[in-house]
Amino acid sequence: MKETLCVAAIQLTSTRCWQDNLTEVTRLIDSAVSDGARLVVLPENVFLFYGKGMRWLAESDSQKILFNNVLGLAKKHAIYLVVGSHPSLYTPNGEVVADGRVRQTCWVIGPDGLIVERYDKIHLFDVMVDDKAASYKESDFIEQGDLTPKVIDVDGFSIGLSICYDVRFPELYRALAELGADVLLVPAAFTYVTGKAHWDILLSARAIENQCYVLGVNQCGWHSETRQTYGHSALYSPLGVRLASLQEKPEYFVYNITKQALEDCRQKMPCFSHRRL
Repeated sequence: MKETLCVAAIQLTSTRCWQDNLTEVTRLIDSAVSDGARLVVLPENVFLFYGKGMRWLAESDSQKILFNNVLGLAKKHAIYLVVGSHPSLYTPNGEVVADGRVRQTCWVIGPDGLIVERYDKIHLFDVMVDDKAASYKESDFIEQGDLTPKVIDVDGFSIGLSICYDVRFPELYRALAELGADVLLVPAAFTYVTGKAHWDILLSARAIENQCYVLGVNQCGWHSETRQTYGHSALYSPLGVRLASLQEKPEYFVYNITKQALEDCRQKMPCFSHRRL
């Protein structure tokens, strides 16, 4: 079991063109790996930032081409690659998603180029926001995932999976912590308005209350005339301290997290053993 894990956050301004997005992802992964990254996390909507095109891409021949390239990237670099979200035509049981929608799926790919796990987003962003888009209704394009928390092992670290709007629902992260999570992943496409108000607060809170590292990997910039995301991808310690962060342009960071920091936090303040409810 390793005592450290080098994690990377890759922040993007994804578009409607999956080929352009793949080119940018490839460039940034190459750089992150050269800096030692073993677990590389991409944001939500990484290869397609266009809700109305999700079903089309999921059904098209391009889907297989894209996935073969992504699987190849993980194998080439011998890394764990987390595709923050990408539309899936099928449920985990192999059934086609109904009503012309898709599952918004976080895919985890192993160093052998094989899919390790999938997590389908369970909280859908159907809200009003004071920005140019004004309102969002993910349920028009996305079917809710099954209520099954997902934790995977990466070099002895337990990694809990989630997507974007999930971060506002602490019960999911408590369930992941109870499954033994050491690191909570939050790939996202947080709007600029909601991100500026709540992004860092929510990431820090999820870290503090669960005594886990939290890695939030966001989209950034303008994706259309009405859609702007916040950026500011960040890693928080089990004590809620920000360890690494980005600003508002496409870039990446890498950081070595340690088992020792987790153990020190949990031993000095054993919150889980103090719980009463």
